[in-house]
Amino acid sequence: MNNIANRAYIATEWITKFAYINLLWLGFSLAGLVVVGFFPATISMFTIIRKWLMGETDIPIFRTFWTTYKSEFIRSNQLGFIILVVMGLIVLDLVIIKNAGKDDLGFIQIPIYLFMLAAIMTIFYLIPIYVHFELKLVQIIKNAFLMMLIHPIENLVMISGIGAVFIVVKFVPGLGFFFGGSITAAILMTTCFLVFNKMDKKKQQTK
Repeated sequence: MNNIANRAYIATEWITKFAYINLLWLGFSLAGLVVVGFFPATISMFTIIRKWLMGETDIPIFRTFWTTYKSEFIRSNQLGFIILVVMGLIVLDLVIIKNAGKDDLGFIQIPIYLFMLAAIMTIFYLIPIYVHFELKLVQIIKNAFLMMLIHPIENLVMISGIGAVFIVVKFVPGLGFFFGGSITAAILMTTCFLVFNKMDKKKQQTK
């Protein structure tokens, strides 16, 4: 009976933690008027989840979030600007495809869709790499693209996980407010963390 109670307590504790960082993410994004607050808040949320994955489960959440938000404010927005430019190109491609006739763009639709898929999957890797490694922005983008190319199974895990979150939030919108961002971040960070561990094992085997 005590074992069940302990498990229920642990589950409740983690649910509370994920809800808390999600609210911090929303609050700090709004504090930066979203435009300049979203990416520092997102980096802060991923940083906390990474620490949890590395066994640092008792870190002070607010202090860690706030410290990361301040220290990474400028640099995270530089990465965010790059992401926004890429997302803008994707939206532009979709508008062009929608407004053009099939005969006009039929021969390049597949390359455009492949570009959009590759760009989105690369973006999924960007922030986990940002918080896990100390790299320059150009190196982060390069490594994100290469990891996306050589880990198709992990790509599918990310897509499936985010798709599941989207479906749940669609039917229960209230859950999105408390868990939408944090659970999505956990899916991406956990998947990438497994990729990083695989890479470390391969490096150790080749030594």
